[in-house]
Amino acid sequence: GDSVNQTEGPVTLSEGALLTLNCTYQTTYSGSYHFWYVQHLNKAPQLLLKGSMTNQRPEHEGFQATLVRSDSSFHLQKRAVQASDSAVYYCALSDTVRKGCRGS
Repeated sequence: GDSVNQTEGPVTLSEGALLTLNCTYQTTYSGSYHFWYVQHLNKAPQLLLKGSMTNQRPEHEGFQATLVRSDSSFHLQKRAVQASDSAVYYCALSDTVRKGCRGS
């Protein structure tokens, strides 16, 4: 089935540091969408970025993700982070989200 894999858990950052979060995926659907979510302490997860075949380098508020289909990756970066960027980050696939909504 479809899956994503990321090695990082909660991220605590120093001002000005470079944030790099790695995400790899497996999917049989070539038109899938790819997502990064951010969850700050005691808050609900929020959508940060959405990538697709037509938008392989989405950007938002200094964050940028790069979708590389040849190595099945959707890595997230931000230069010169702020302390407020410390949070839990999740990557996801559109197929993963749909399966979750069905409760399987």
